[in-house]
Amino acid sequence: MKKRILVAPLNWGLGHATRSIPIIYELIKHGFEPIIASDGVALTLLQKEFPRLSSIELPSYNITYAKKGKHFKLKMIKDSPKLLKAIKAEKKVTKFIVETHGIKGIISDNRLGVYNKNVPSVFITHQLNVLTGSTTWLSTKMHQKFIKKFDTCWVPDTPEDINLSGKLGHSNSFEIPTEYLGPLSRFEKKSLKIENDLMVLLSGPEPQRTLLEKKIFSELKSYKGKVLFVKGVMEKEQTIQIIGNVTIYNFMTSNLLEKTINKSDIIMSRSGYTTIMDLAKLNKKAFFIPTPGQFEQEYLAKRLTDLGIAPSCKQADFTIDKLERVSSFEGLKAFDYSVDFKRLFNFFERE
Repeated sequence: MKKRILVAPLNWGLGHATRSIPIIYELIKHGFEPIIASDGVALTLLQKEFPRLSSIELPSYNITYAKKGKHFKLKMIKDSPKLLKAIKAEKKVTKFIVETHGIKGIISDNRLGVYNKNVPSVFITHQLNVLTGSTTWLSTKMHQKFIKKFDTCWVPDTPEDINLSGKLGHSNSFEIPTEYLGPLSRFEKKSLKIENDLMVLLSGPEPQRTLLEKKIFSELKSYKGKVLFVKGVMEKEQTIQIIGNVTIYNFMTSNLLEKTINKSDIIMSRSGYTTIMDLAKLNKKAFFIPTPGQFEQEYLAKRLTDLGIAPSCKQADFTIDKLERVSSFEGLKAFDYSVDFKRLFNFFERE
């Protein structure tokens, strides 16, 4: 009988779910039976990607962003009691799932309550340091306290000086057993003819996703090139709408998304870490607009701009002419980093 591994990504945009996809495929390839657990759009996405796998709905964190970036931290602090309640609830649900589904291992991508003392439990994060401005020391300490409840931590980046996450995924004061997976992506680079001058990829919690969507659509009125726009809204059925030179999808599953990104010249998106890993794998030119007030995305966007890899700007400052800067930047590049998943998954073979 195959060992069942609970794979539980956080429902915060689509990034945590999409970077779980290559791990789920590797688990299947190495003879395990993944059980998917999440909520909201993250769960819906993985159910569409793996319709034959069992899936379970977990308690929702109900994460939303402030309408104004300057209120981001205050909103997170205000929502912290609700967050702690959800973590407590998912810990209880996890115990029930482990006992009733014969779970032999857990892989939690940033779900702080999905662990169990009776089975090997892994925590995946690219944030060993959690940036929150003047309170970074506190948010980092609190995050590491949660991670210590797990047996080991997997970081989707390289341990070397040349890496994607910078100070987020590299710490001198992290005492928990840590493995670096290399950048994780569900995509493969393919030499396809470029058909879209610009591809817009949106995701992330509301209301900021919708605010950026409206901003970009307003700016695209004066853009002459061919645009493919993916809203990142997971719905029951895929919809396609064509308005002038803009083709609009509500969402795309992995195969179509991989093909379309490969066929697009410039990608415009949030500077979410999973998106950065995907675009690096596909060697794409990009323009990033970080979510207002989200220190992690602002740091990653600035870092890539300072390194001459990809330009970026604040959401409020975006105008379509800023895309002209992309040509003077190097673009993202893939890392030659291989992971021994067989060795990694030996972690679940312990009794």
